[in-house]
Amino acid sequence: MRLNPLAAALALTISFAATAHAAAYPERPVTLVVPFPAGGTTDIAARTIAQAMEPFLGQTVVVDNRSGAGGNIGMGVVKRADADGYTIGMGTVGTQAINQFLYKDMPFDPAKDFTPLALVLTTPNVIAVRTDSEMKSMQDLVSKAKASADRPISYASPGVGSSVHLTGAYLEKIAGIQMLHVPFRGVAASMPALVGGQVDVLMDNLPSTLAQLKDGSRVRALAVTSAQRSPSLPDVPTVAESGLPAMDVTAWFALYAPAGVPADVSKKLIDAAGKALATDAVKAQLRTLGATPGDRTGAALTAFEEQERARWGELVKERNITTN
Repeated sequence: MRLNPLAAALALTISFAATAHAAAYPERPVTLVVPFPAGGTTDIAARTIAQAMEPFLGQTVVVDNRSGAGGNIGMGVVKRADADGYTIGMGTVGTQAINQFLYKDMPFDPAKDFTPLALVLTTPNVIAVRTDSEMKSMQDLVSKAKASADRPISYASPGVGSSVHLTGAYLEKIAGIQMLHVPFRGVAASMPALVGGQVDVLMDNLPSTLAQLKDGSRVRALAVTSAQRSPSLPDVPTVAESGLPAMDVTAWFALYAPAGVPADVSKKLIDAAGKALATDAVKAQLRTLGATPGDRTGAALTAFEEQERARWGELVKERNITTN
């Protein structure tokens, strides 16, 4: 069967147009949705990578904070966006690996509704107290918690279901203690609560508390939750060094596009993120924040997510953690 010459010409024109359009991406600014408030680690990670990707994309990357429901609102915005690469999101261990076990009405399926792009950074969580606290070490914290079961030690986190909240739950499990979890809407609210004496302990991602900890006038760190000490706080021991060797927890932050984004568009975003993370400027900036640049993209990031869901899902069910 011979193809009509007019139809053939039209098909060729459409093909050329599609190729030209794909090659031109991005033709306008890209929006990076941050599902948490400004000032926290997710926001810091997003603004760092957004600025660094711009030269490699040839376009502005605009950060748009859409906080609420443990990050579900913002990532729901990403899920519903057109799959054209002009709206991406900064997912976290909370939104992509924990929330589905906590929230009954999830606005997205983290395993199906997104295209994983690139892991941006990983960082330990930090356990901190006021400078005048009688707790000088993790051993003191555990001893105090065991001795005051009638008045549990309270710890602040940036929200229910965050990796910080789960860090506290995991600490309770391995140390055999009970604490009172007090969720706040980000570190901008939880830090004043610690300093003001409303809570006994602050747990948070290291980057968003590092400046306060280095200043040392109001808060000090008891330990970091990673397997190794943080180069940013070399004198602060790990929880494992403090007698709880099972603790090895890091928070992570990664870029996602909506499911169905064209392969060539996702490749451009992955390439731009990879080149940005490889620059000396970004490496230095993340180092000063107490963070490590990510090293997984695409399928490798998908596999990592699956491992994290298995890990945190088990803890949520075992500890009967809910959003109520």
